[in-house]
Amino acid sequence: MLDPLLLLALSAVGLLAGFVDAIAGGGGMITVPALLSAGLPPVAALATNKMQSVVGTTMATFTYWRRGFVSLRMLLPAVAFTYAGSLLGALIVRQIDVSLLTIAVPVALIAIALYFLFAPNLSDADRTARLPFGLFVPVMGALIGFYDGIFGPGTGSFLTIGFVMLFGLGLTRASGNTKLLNLTSNLAALTIFIPAGDVVWPAALAMAAGQLAGGYIGARTGIRFGARLIRPLVVVVSIAMALKLLFFP
Repeated sequence: MLDPLLLLALSAVGLLAGFVDAIAGGGGMITVPALLSAGLPPVAALATNKMQSVVGTTMATFTYWRRGFVSLRMLLPAVAFTYAGSLLGALIVRQIDVSLLTIAVPVALIAIALYFLFAPNLSDADRTARLPFGLFVPVMGALIGFYDGIFGPGTGSFLTIGFVMLFGLGLTRASGNTKLLNLTSNLAALTIFIPAGDVVWPAALAMAAGQLAGGYIGARTGIRFGARLIRPLVVVVSIAMALKLLFFP
């Protein structure tokens, strides 16, 4: 049984993580260390993190959708492919060597940070897409969903950069669409974690309460300030995740 004060602290961590995740992704960088510090075994920490983050991501997705920043109908095929990719990744993760990702992913995250830092035309305005949205977003969803199933860090950053670079979305719309696919990949992982009994429910529910508020406030903040806030926060979160993976794996 977890101490009530610890649960209160975890709820506060969930609020902060939900806020950051709703704008730029990377909330797990805050919540997973907190869960490990609370004494949860690694698998239980990962499962509990997925459970609590689903709540915040659902709230953020709903808030972006209500404000018109999520192309729900166009994303339905991508939702199905993202779910399938993430589920496949989670099922085969124990059978493949993912050690190479501990170097490749930080390099990719730093590249994303540099792009968001120096690209001159990043704004909330949509641009001409390089690839057809309806045909290739499901492909992106399947590939990044698979990555999320086997490893995970940076999933939100990879989706956001894909929506911006490949499909011409403005940053706020890219963030909204990212939230829906990120939610889908997390639900796929929970399809495995929940029946296995890996979720520590008192911790998950305490953090979920904070995630509800954090996801809503973060989404509203991202919508209000748009690219002025999303752009620097993506840079900071991507670099922070890269440094964590390189030096504190």
